[in-house]
Amino acid sequence: QVQLVESGGNLVQAGGSLRLSCAASGSVLNVNVMGWYRQAPGKQRELVASITYGGVPNYADSVKGRFTISSDNAKTTVYLQMNSLKPEDTAVYYCHAEWAGDGSRWNYWGQGTQVTVSS
Repeated sequence: QVQLVESGGNLVQAGGSLRLSCAASGSVLNVNVMGWYRQAPGKQRELVASITYGGVPNYADSVKGRFTISSDNAKTTVYLQMNSLKPEDTAVYYCHAEWAGDGSRWNYWGQGTQVTVSS
């Protein structure tokens, strides 16, 4: 089991910045990818950014150049620095972790944190 706790969501004006954090605990040794997804009202959940255990990032086209994903040295906390925020970035942001071991893969999710960008 992996537990994920997010923080950092808030209301911000367009053009502003926010930093989301996600702390992982439990069976974290077999977590090979962590990332952030978001879900806006009436839309499907979509990948925002992810980072592998080796530190390789991946971004959705819509956030490239504005968002930066990083992790701490222990690989148990992942951050999402969001700059130049736009109203279309408004969504609930969910932390995600992929666990792989014993021939199986499991996906874990945080409870979500609300990001609202006003125009």
